[in-house]
Amino acid sequence: MLENILYGASGVENGLIRGIVGVIATLLFVSLNVLFLIWLERKIIARIHVRYGPNRAGRYGMLQPIADMIKLLTKESIVPKDADKITYNTAPWVAFLFALLPAAAIGIATGLISTNISVGLLYIVAVSSLSTIAVIMAGWGSNNKYSLLGAMRTAAQSLSYEMPLVLSMIGIVAIVGSLNTQNIVAAQSHAWLGIIPKWFIFYQPLAFVVFFSAVVAEMGRIPFDLQESESELVAGFHTEYGGMKFAMFMFAEYTHLVVGSALVVTLFFGGWYLPVVSGIFANMGYINYIVQIAIFVAKMYVIIFILIWIRGTLTRTRINKMLSFGWKTLLPLALINIVITGVILSL
Repeated sequence: MLENILYGASGVENGLIRGIVGVIATLLFVSLNVLFLIWLERKIIARIHVRYGPNRAGRYGMLQPIADMIKLLTKESIVPKDADKITYNTAPWVAFLFALLPAAAIGIATGLISTNISVGLLYIVAVSSLSTIAVIMAGWGSNNKYSLLGAMRTAAQSLSYEMPLVLSMIGIVAIVGSLNTQNIVAAQSHAWLGIIPKWFIFYQPLAFVVFFSAVVAEMGRIPFDLQESESELVAGFHTEYGGMKFAMFMFAEYTHLVVGSALVVTLFFGGWYLPVVSGIFANMGYINYIVQIAIFVAKMYVIIFILIWIRGTLTRTRINKMLSFGWKTLLPLALINIVITGVILSL
């Protein structure tokens, strides 16, 4: 079995294989999804706006991301005269790295996870907050007032939404008794009457509302994309970036979309388990892995579609209202959910 190859033996050889395979698999999974999502989001939003979207490069415009990538790779790299050159040039790569790190502790099937650590959820929370550093580096290094304002907004936004995001997970951790993402998915692998899934969205609906809202804010997507609101700050923290450096920020943004959606599926929608279907293929070896991956990706794309739908429908909120929503609404709701969960578990 594949998990036996990656995790079954001990020693340097097995650890080295696991590390190399895990890094390559994570990069491929995220990169391929990002390339597809760039096209998919443009097409979906175009349909919402009653227009066509990309339809020139390739059939249905599917080669448009490749054309855009070639364009960005061949553009001249311009550095502002008074920029802090080291900080300015480093920020895009740091942004991409920090966006990718949480994916290491999120599995897409039983045993198919880059880093199967016992404190996986704690690791995800810790490294996901680092992305703010890259944004502040970009805003400060650019020596542009609009970029700096966008970076400061990101810092304020992170403070107001990371606390509800973390607190909303406590109910799930209390129920499962583990921070390991594989164990969290396994705890949702049962069903009422064999067909109704025992997912945590049914056990923790209030936590889901808080977590989903906080994840949208963490991604910096509409209605919470205040760090790059073009109507106020030109392009926010990446105003002075172009070419490949801008492409890295764009890649990091879509990586956040993939990783955030995968985390929502892992915590609240049973990961790769689906009643009836999972039972049918449970003892079919590698076919079971393919089915599990397909289930996980399908659920992930449902969440992504909802996020794209939100972007194409809602308007951007004001910065003061956004921060007030985080501190005065989501934080109290997260605390109330912890109290309710604690009372129920103590009965």
